[in-house]
Amino acid sequence: MNNKVAVYRKEHFNAAHRLNNPKWDEATNDRIFGKCNNPSFHGHNYELIVKLTGVPDAETGYVYDMKLLSEVIRENILERFDHKNLNLDTAEFQHLNPTAENIAVVIYTILREKIDTKLDLQVRLYETERNFVEYPAN
Repeated sequence: MNNKVAVYRKEHFNAAHRLNNPKWDEATNDRIFGKCNNPSFHGHNYELIVKLTGVPDAETGYVYDMKLLSEVIRENILERFDHKNLNLDTAEFQHLNPTAENIAVVIYTILREKIDTKLDLQVRLYETERNFVEYPAN
């Protein structure tokens, strides 16, 4: 019998970015990234869902204290990325194209260092209502 339970925490943050590969000329960047290559940047209202899977603790009944998870996300993700220009204001995207895929991997990497590895971690990031990514993909 599988005693694992998944718990989820949803958060929101707003950030600007520009999708651009500096190795390419502007015509190629425009062709590949379109409006997302705007030199003046553009923004998204991101929705972040963090999923933790594990066996509930025998004493608390928790897989993970959701208040603590909220604090971990706030301190390590929201304070770092909310209302920022990802290209200009964050170390993580100085040399990494801030696609939704790359943002999800960065968020996962940051949170993985803060959350016990006995718990499975997955990040789902909605860039728009209809476009979202998950990491790791299962």
